[in-house]
Amino acid sequence: MFGQQQRASPTASKPAAPPIEENAALAPALLKNAVERLEAVIDQETAALTMRRAVDLNDFNDRKSHGFVELSRAMRHFEGAALDQSLVLCLTGLRTKLETNRAVLKMHLEAVKEVSTVVADAMRHADSDGTYAPTLRKPAGYD
Repeated sequence: MFGQQQRASPTASKPAAPPIEENAALAPALLKNAVERLEAVIDQETAALTMRRAVDLNDFNDRKSHGFVELSRAMRHFEGAALDQSLVLCLTGLRTKLETNRAVLKMHLEAVKEVSTVVADAMRHADSDGTYAPTLRKPAGYD
């Protein structure tokens, strides 16, 4: 008894799962919350890219991936069931924000590609003095 700790049974620490009816009642709120959190991340990324601030794209990617996992879990409650109009509007708004985010990301990546091409070309030209350029002509008689 001295020096021994009482251990709780593994099932005692877990609360009982709510009944199926309660899960069904919570499902719309879970979905709306997941959409709102995902929209917040998308809005932050879109705003940062639009304002041309330094952006940690890996962090945003991780956060969006987490949001999509959460969204897909919330959608499982609706498999085979029709969504009410408020949820359809909520998901339509998310789609609109995703399209805007995609367009801004595309523009950002195109700009990065253009800048990297300019830098690579400048480095190539700076490293070469023209001695070994592929456009050298062969001397007469060496055809």
